[in-house]
Amino acid sequence: MESTNRRQFLQMATVGAATSLVGTSGASAAVPQTSGTSGAMPKLQLGMASYTLRKFDLDQTLKMTGRLNLRYLCLKDMHLPLDSSPDRIKEAVAKVKTAGLELYAGGVIYMRDEGQVRRAFEYAKEAGMRIIVGVPNHDLLPLVETMVKQYNIAVAIHNHGPSDKVYPTPESAYELIKNLDRRIGLCIDIGHTMRSGIDPSEPVERYADRLLDLHVKDVSAPTAQGSTVEMGRGIIDLPRLFRTLIKTGYAGIASFEHEKDDSDPMPGVAESIGYARGILATL
Repeated sequence: MESTNRRQFLQMATVGAATSLVGTSGASAAVPQTSGTSGAMPKLQLGMASYTLRKFDLDQTLKMTGRLNLRYLCLKDMHLPLDSSPDRIKEAVAKVKTAGLELYAGGVIYMRDEGQVRRAFEYAKEAGMRIIVGVPNHDLLPLVETMVKQYNIAVAIHNHGPSDKVYPTPESAYELIKNLDRRIGLCIDIGHTMRSGIDPSEPVERYADRLLDLHVKDVSAPTAQGSTVEMGRGIIDLPRLFRTLIKTGYAGIASFEHEKDDSDPMPGVAESIGYARGILATL
């Protein structure tokens, strides 16, 4: 992998995976430092897209996310239904805070009519979310822009790959929002982007000014048939991706969305997090 080979990344990932499961105590001493650097880790914040843990309830999801030593959470509606009462949302938010996590976003949230748009913004407001990771129908984008201005909550449009008719690629979303309020941006799903035959580093750099959120994973093939695999076992050039994020000054969250092994995702997502942290430790 260019200047650093796979063996070095896997050595780093071994340390990162262990840190993912046992916490940060002693981690700074355990991670090897790249020669010629100050030893400071790049400022890239890692989070959890809770769809990864879709077979588990909210309490289990919070516990598992904490065990992986992640701080930021993008909550899917199976963990906090969109029609939840304000009291139920308040209770869930309190649980997130007690777990030491930050509920920064909700999604993916589909918006197919005006009522769903308004409900999404009220839901996000009640939960204190900064971002709605959403898929609004094209004709609803003017209303979404109005709501963004009214609520001051950003909307990051999520691409879903070659079979999606609404936003298959980051470009398909960008072309529709480029003249709208800048708080309407992109949540680039790097797996679905790669499944569309596009190296995700390219739209990450090209649309850096509108990149609000990121779902990270790896996939087995650059086609519609590609499926999620542990990061480092697939075909995405992840070192290039992380270098690009750091180069462009990405200030958002990179949330892990590990869709494989939904009944037992912890081994795979821990390996992915460790691999990502291993890459970051070499930059």
